[in-house]
This record gives sequence, C-alpha cells and structure tokens, in this order.
Amino acid sequence: MKFRLTATLKVGAAASALMLGLAAPAFAEGAAPAAVVQAPQGVTVPPLGFAKRVLPNGLEVYTARDADTSNVTVQVWYKVGSKDDPAGRSGFAHLFEHLMFKSTKNLPPETFDRLTEDVGGSNNAFTADDTTAYFETVPANHLERMLFAEADRMGSLVLDEPTFVAERDVVKEEYRQRILANPYGRLFGLFVPETIYKESPYRRPGIGSIEELDSSSLDDVRRFHATYYRPDAAYLIVAGNFDQAQLDSWIDQYFGPLKNPTTPVPTNNVVEPEPTAPQNVTYYAPNVPLPAAVLAWPTVKYADADRPALTVLDGILSSGESSRLYRSLVYDKQIAAQIGSTPDFSQQAGNLSALAIMAQGHTAEEGVAALNAEIARLRDAPVTADELSEAKNELVASALRGRETMDDRATALGFALINTGSAAAADEEVAQIQAVTVADIQRVARKYLTPQRQSTITFLAADDANPASVQKMNVGAPVTVADLAPAGPPAVLLPEAERTPLPQPGAEVAPTTPTVADFRLDNGLRVLVAPTDGVPLVSARLSFDAGSSNDPTGKAGIAAMTAALLTQGTKTKTAPEIATQIEQLGASVGASAGVDFSNVSANAPSNAFPATLALMADLVKNPTFAAEELERQQAQTLDGLRVALSQPNAIAGMTVGRVVYGDAPYGATITQQTAPAITPADVAAFHASRYRPSDATLVFSGDITPDAARALAQQAFGDWRPAGAAPAATANPAGQPLAPRIVVVNQPGAGQAAVVAAVRGVSRTDADYFPLTVGNSLLGGGFSSRLNQEIRIKRGLSYGASSSLGVRADAGLFTAATQTKNETADEVADLILAEIAKLGAKTPSQADLAPRRATLIGGFGRSLETVDGLGTLVANLALYDLPMSDLADYAGRVRAVTPEQVQAAFAEHLPVNRASLVIVGDGSLFLDALRAKHPNLEVIEAGALNLNNGSLK
Repeated sequence: MKFRLTATLKVGAAASALMLGLAAPAFAEGAAPAAVVQAPQGVTVPPLGFAKRVLPNGLEVYTARDADTSNVTVQVWYKVGSKDDPAGRSGFAHLFEHLMFKSTKNLPPETFDRLTEDVGGSNNAFTADDTTAYFETVPANHLERMLFAEADRMGSLVLDEPTFVAERDVVKEEYRQRILANPYGRLFGLFVPETIYKESPYRRPGIGSIEELDSSSLDDVRRFHATYYRPDAAYLIVAGNFDQAQLDSWIDQYFGPLKNPTTPVPTNNVVEPEPTAPQNVTYYAPNVPLPAAVLAWPTVKYADADRPALTVLDGILSSGESSRLYRSLVYDKQIAAQIGSTPDFSQQAGNLSALAIMAQGHTAEEGVAALNAEIARLRDAPVTADELSEAKNELVASALRGRETMDDRATALGFALINTGSAAAADEEVAQIQAVTVADIQRVARKYLTPQRQSTITFLAADDANPASVQKMNVGAPVTVADLAPAGPPAVLLPEAERTPLPQPGAEVAPTTPTVADFRLDNGLRVLVAPTDGVPLVSARLSFDAGSSNDPTGKAGIAAMTAALLTQGTKTKTAPEIATQIEQLGASVGASAGVDFSNVSANAPSNAFPATLALMADLVKNPTFAAEELERQQAQTLDGLRVALSQPNAIAGMTVGRVVYGDAPYGATITQQTAPAITPADVAAFHASRYRPSDATLVFSGDITPDAARALAQQAFGDWRPAGAAPAATANPAGQPLAPRIVVVNQPGAGQAAVVAAVRGVSRTDADYFPLTVGNSLLGGGFSSRLNQEIRIKRGLSYGASSSLGVRADAGLFTAATQTKNETADEVADLILAEIAKLGAKTPSQADLAPRRATLIGGFGRSLETVDGLGTLVANLALYDLPMSDLADYAGRVRAVTPEQVQAAFAEHLPVNRASLVIVGDGSLFLDALRAKHPNLEVIEAGALNLNNGSLK
C-alpha cells in the first residue's frame, strides 16, 4: 500500500512521545488526588446521515451530501482483509492493495495519481484484518471521473509480471521499515498477534513475511482479484458536494454493469477457542533499547454487546496522563518510560493488550508485576464515578472530532459496515458508550481479564546467548490458494484508440477562505479569529517567539522542557489535577517547542471550550516548574533519546542539523548530556523572558464568533503582564554557511538504512518561497513526485521518498530523504542527488508544474476543513509577520509560479554541489560502494556519535 494503516497497540501520551524519541510528561511525586471538575454536559455528536441503496449486482451504496465543501470523497471498502490471505501467502491482501493502483483496461499505470493528486486531490488505501479500503478526495467537479476509475479497477484490473514484481519489492521495503528498522516493530507487528491467537487468522501479520511474499505468483494475485473484488463484496461510499440524482445516474452507469463471479467467496469464519491456560513467552530482537512487557487477553468481536464496556475500561486504564497505568507505572513507581493499551475488535474476534516499555534500569519483570497489579484492581474493586465520566467524555469528544470532515464521516461509516454490516452502528456507538456503568466495567474485567486467560509477553534485546526470535512461518489459514476463483482471461491495457475515454470534469466548485478578525488586548496580545461552520469544536493556538534557537549555549533543550512542563503544575493545580481536568472536559491541551517558536494549543467541544481556555491560560501564566517535575521530564527525555538513537531515521534526523548548521543555534539538539544539565531556574528564566503577551499571538478557529472570542480572550488573558524585560533576539541562528559533508553513522544490525540529502535553505519570508514550494512539490511532495517515481515506483527500492523545504525564520533546512535496504543505500543516495541537481539545471515544463500546483492548492483547501488545520495556517502567517490576506491569496500565488522561476530558485538556493549527505545503517553492506564515489566520507560509529557539537565526534 501507499500508506498502510497497521493495527498495533494504542499507546498513551508518554508512549507516543517516546516512539518519536521525545520527552513525555510526568506527574509530580506525592501530588494530592485531583479535584473533580465536571465537564459541561450536552455535547452532541451529529449523525452520519448517509442514505442507502443496493444495486441489482449486490453493491451497497451509501451517499451523504454536504454543500458546505467544494470537495467530494469516494471510498470503496472491500470485504477482504489480511484474515483472508491464503495459507502460505501471508501479506497477500496488503500486496494486492498496492497492485490496485496500477493499470486497468482503460487506465494506464499511475492514473489514479493523475486523477487525484494532479487536480488537487488525494488518494490512499489501507489493509486491515477484515477489509481493504480505497479512498479518494477530489474537487467536486471530478466526481464522475473517480466513479469511472473505481468501477474500472473493480472490473478490469491489469496484472502483469513486471508490475507484480516491482510492487512486491516495495512491500518488502515497507516490511523492513515497519518491522525490522523499528526497535519494537517485531513485538507489535509480529509477536503480539501470533501469541494472542491460536486458531484465528488474525494471528498472522497483515504485512506478511518476505519469504511468503516471495512465494506468491502472478496467477495467485489474478485469482485473488477474481475472488474478492466484486460488487457483492464491496461498499461504495460517496460524501461531499454533489447532485443526488446525477450521482445515482453515474453509479448506475459505471457500477451497474459489473458482474459477480459464479464462484462464491471462500468461507472464513474461524472461532477462536477459549484459552485453557495462561502462557508466558519471551521474545528477543536486535537494537531494543528498553525492555518491554505486554499482557494480553482474548475478548470479543466488534459487534459484541460487551465492546462498549471494554472500550471505556481501556480509557480508564491508559487514556491520558490521569489514567491508571500512567499514574501507577510512570508517576508513582517511575518504572516505565511509556504505557498503553488497546481494545482491538474485529469481525471474528478481539483482544485487549496492556503494555509497558520500561524506564532505563528497570526490568520487564517489574513491568509485568505492575501491569498485573493494575488489572487486578479493575477486577477486585469498582472504578470511581469520576473515572467513568472522564473516560466517557474523552470518547464522546473523540467521536465528535471523528465527524469533522466528510472523509472522517465516510471512514466512520466504512468501519461500522465492515464490522457489523449495519450503517446504524456508528451512530449508536456514542449512546452505547454513555450507557456503560461502573458495574459493567468490573463485570467485563472479571469476565475477560483473568489470569487463566492471560498471555504474558516480555521483549528484550538479543545477544549471543539469546539470538533474535524469528517470525512464525507456514501458519495455517482457513483459505487456501485452491479455494480462489479461476483467474479467467487476463485484462490488458487497451490501445489508446480503443479505451473508453475518461469523463470530463464538471464545473469547478470554488473553495472559500474565512475572513479573519484581527485585534489586540490592552497588554499587547494579538488575537486572530477564523470562524467556521461545522461540528461544534473550537481550537485555540497561542504562539511565542521562543524556540530551540533561543536555548542558551550548552543548554540545548530548555525551550522544549519549558513547553513540556507547562502542563505539569501551576500555582493552584498539580499535574494530576491538570490532566484530570483536561480529560473530563473531553479536551486536548498541549505545548511544544520548535526551532523558532513555541506553541500552546487547545481543542474542545464548543460547550467545554470556555473552561478549556481558562485552563490553558492558567498553564501559560502560572507554571511552577517544580524541581521534581523537571527531574521526571528529564528521565522521560533520556529514555526517549535511547529509543530514538536505536532507529536509523531518527538518528539521521538529529545528525543532519549538526551537519548543515554546525555549532550555530539551529544545529543544536537536546542530547543525553544537555538534558540533565537543565535546572528549574533555567526553565523559569526562559519562560519569564520569552512567554510575553506583547510577543504572542492567540488564534481561535472553529465554532466561535469574533465577539465571543474577544470576550473569552479578555477574560482568560486580559490580566496577563510580562514578568521581566524582553530578551534580545538571537542573532544569525543559522550561522555561517558550511562546506558540505558526507557522513555515515554506522549502526551494525540496522534493519534498514536511512538516507538524507540536506542543503542550507531559505527563510519563510524569502522572495523565492513560492517557486521553491512548487519545485519542492515536484521533487518530493507526494506519491507522484519525482523522487518517489524514481526510487519507489520505477525501482522498488523504498516504501516512499519525499522532500521538505524546511523553511525557518532564518536560513531553513531543505532535506530529501528515504529509507531502503542497507545494500542499496549508495544507489538511493545517487538517485536523490541526481533529482535535486535536475531541478536546478533543467527548466521543468508547464505540464510538470500544473499538477503540482493543484496538489498544493488542494492540500491547502483540505487544511481549511478542520479547526486545527485552519488555526495552524492562520498562526503560521502571524508567526512570520505575514499579512492575513495571504490566506485568500495562497492559490493565486501558487498558480503564478512559472517553470523558469522554479529552475532559477533551485539553482540559486539549493544547488546540488552544496548538498550534504547523511546515511545511517549497517555500513558493512554499503560503505565500500559509497567510499568509491565519495572518498572523503566520514564514518562515525552509532555508539560514538556526539550530537553536542558540529564535528559529531
């Protein structure tokens, strides 16, 4: 697939941060129990509102009109997933998903990208246990073309040997990236499902294995398509701006003639047996930085009446910083770097898993004991009414956010249809959640989460005594290749003169941008308001000129620590009280620091937003920066760095800044040496000098009027005054330009190599920003970009390649990057550099740029459809002192870029002779070839990498 949705374990706030190598928040030791703050009641989750009809061939069609958008989404959900992979062919449904983006009898290869990306839309797909779903969002005038294309690939997909082999290679790279290069990829992707399930086909990984992928054949995939890709085994979902009668006519025209094969869909309804005894197993893998513990139990399928209670139980267990696992393992005991759990419900069976990735110095056995203690608490005593209310509020608010766009609504419907067969199931879910009682939570804990039914999994670093565990192979399956329908005559791409022509686009439906209100409070705080119609959600974003480039020399990480500690205690609230209030409100509140700016953000249902904004203001105005909170944050940061420094891509990302900027402020990054050196006084001083109303911008977006925003801003921030003198701006944070370098970070045993080319770039306010933006989109901005075409589509060397303009307040960091198997790292590096050089040396054609302009404009338009996306666009204009009129002018400025401007901008600002190269991977497999091309390359062992200075040594 292009961007595959993989079902692994849900992780909490700490877990998400740690997987990215970031600091995760922690609670204050000995904090008092959180004060109860009741969330406002009456949050209404609007119904999905789809109408149903069934074609004579069995295709179920669901449609919902939304005249407030200029777009339309088309989704086809097939009733086939990884559970249907034939025996000996694990990963087959997922592999086939890739092939569906190739040719049909009327459409040449990659036409889906031409029909979507090239007109400002998007397309993607995913494979899950029970479904493979394909979805496109396009301007509404292109709806008929998408219906034609979806029907054509359902009925006449072209499958040939070169395409099959190339996409199989891409899937292998995806396997290496997701499973082998990630330190916990084997645990969640392979070992957890194969341990939980004994008979169910869910025990096989959806991505399969390299060995079984290699065993598949072209005839297998043709038979797979004939068996499962049929109208009576699919749901067609259309949502957006359309005329209903015209839509119905098009669907009848294009999908009505499709026939079903005479062979029935193979029977696949395995009943997972009840566990007869507990099991304990330990797995090993290379480059595991911290041990992990997982407890797992089989539970229920999606349609079971106990699913809502288990879902709420999961929320109490691990959702947010006030959850039981976080409070116990991260806050009280301080033994875990991250916790999480997941209620994983599918058509035939389900499971619930709880995890702990341990903090440095703590064992997996400690994690098992602590997890067991918390599960026992759920069985032995009722949860509190406050815990129940908090979990419900979070789930209802999440459901509301899941209705924000037409794509969201269509996706919610698709999951309900696949798992229950009922469109009503998605709308009924909120009422089912609200009906869960305290007694229900204890009942399902006692019924399902018992020691007798439990799998206990520990995951450790492999060594000489304990070699890496291997994936189970030759796992049985209810479907065999022999059960598949005959392939029939293969479809072929017709000569152009014989193809059914694509329908022409209709009249354009123009997107609109909101008018932004702009005013200041008496203390200088700038307030911007971008109201929208839609679901009752409001977003706030408070931004400061306070980034990592403002960190004092030798104290890298102060900006990040300051932002992270804002939610960890104020003059009147402890960290647990803050976390509990956020979750009771059904809100999302957080803070982060980038290179140039820091942001505090909040998102809440409209009726909870005033209380959410008041809390946000308290966090900003009255943080305490307690020493014990800083210590916990430092410990979390160090554990996050241990995880990051085990992953090639993360190592490359931290290294490239030093290579391009050296010892300048932009080159600095928080390290295992700088994090412990930060003191409470450092953080307090940074906050006092950098978090000032006169230098801040507050952006409201969503279900709010300018008058209401003014009143709320005055109430929350009107009394805010700066605590100290304004600091001097950091001079020249990018430093002086440096000579390019070729740096290899050698990581023996790495599952893949990360390859990054980097050039010192431009600021956001540079006159060539738009030509470079359009050129970057051509180079690496999307599936049909040049980098992805050369590296993935033509050669199958990567799961995906991309580039980023990386603008900043001063000279930015342009990067072009991918991951590939170690053996092809040097080849991929050559390809990246060649494509960068081409843009500066050869003027692209108008035909090259037209689809890239549309891609940028379409992506911009889709950002306007969410309250957070709109707020981010407005805030970014303000941060760079750009006029709000740029919001409405964006499309015009993109369209105005000429090919000559693109070539000239790349030649001037991003010439390939100024490009540095960073490669992180197992050097034994590519160093000789790379050194032959770059004799002056530097090799640094991963364990000796020093990110505290520009030399890296």
